[in-house]
Amino acid sequence: MTTGAEQELPELYGQNKATLGRLLAHGGLGRAEEGSDGRLHAQVRIPPDELMWEPSIVVMPHAGDLEIELLNDDTNTHCALLPSNGDSKWMWLPVYSRGKTVLNLDGPGYYWFGSNVGNDEGRGLVGVIAVMGDVPQDARLDRPEQPRP
Repeated sequence: MTTGAEQELPELYGQNKATLGRLLAHGGLGRAEEGSDGRLHAQVRIPPDELMWEPSIVVMPHAGDLEIELLNDDTNTHCALLPSNGDSKWMWLPVYSRGKTVLNLDGPGYYWFGSNVGNDEGRGLVGVIAVMGDVPQDARLDRPEQPRP
């Protein structure tokens, strides 16, 4: 079974079919957009009566700063524990609230986020920020060339 996200961005699914392609596709795929300030921007929401982020996969085309706006449209209180270099960011999301924060993700990879109150993550309120790009030359391991998808 393929998902719309898998068809749109197949490079996320090569080695991680069980994780990204199957687990997180229920909230959809979103792309961070670059603003005139050079900062990437994204919006993620929790729909009413559904324990999921929408979109549950946010794709950054390159590393850098991401201003993310979080909306809680649910009738329950949640929070957001977000990755950021140097220190994680935590935001309280009371019922029908919204908030913004800036994350710094300076390298390619998959960065998990979720709500660490109650059993939100265990019930499905998890997402990922996928930062595209290659590892800088000075950070690469000294090993033979690896196959690329």
